[in-house]
Amino acid sequence: MAAAPVDDDKAALRPVLLAARREIVAARDRDADDSALAERVRALVYELRLVGGDTVAAYEALRTEPPTAATISALATHGIRVLVPVTLPDNDLDWCDAADERRMPLGPDSVSAAGLVLAPGLAADTAGTRLGRGGGSYDRALLRRGTGARVVVVLHPGELRDAREAPLPRDGHDLPVDGVLTVDGTTWL
Repeated sequence: MAAAPVDDDKAALRPVLLAARREIVAARDRDADDSALAERVRALVYELRLVGGDTVAAYEALRTEPPTAATISALATHGIRVLVPVTLPDNDLDWCDAADERRMPLGPDSVSAAGLVLAPGLAADTAGTRLGRGGGSYDRALLRRGTGARVVVVLHPGELRDAREAPLPRDGHDLPVDGVLTVDGTTWL
């Protein structure tokens, strides 16, 4: 019965985080952020020793999310295969090769090939808790990631919280993340 209060806490927190995000986005230069994030991801890929032929799972950002178009392009330019998700009717994720114009599904297990998963989120805390939009899509997909794959949440500056001061609610099924990436760089958790 402990799950209901955590779910209620998450549901109450999401509109607050979305409102804060709208304010953040209004004050940001999306094109500059897109370029800066691509540079940060290139540095992250180098740090993780990913090379041409390796795979990164990313996502195509919604308007209020940190932009990912330049990141996907930069990764592809360096020979890295980029998988992007397609949400299935049950909210699980299938994956497509971002370079495939037909967007042919590769299967939910294809994320296991990724050495790095760039995940969306509304916020994360320094204990590795990620709060998403509430569908559970990434928690299910992350169960299928490959051994040693790092999971990094892409956020706007100010969306990483100190877990000692403002921890995010966490259920037993919520998988921890390894880091947070913003235009300011990567924070390992």
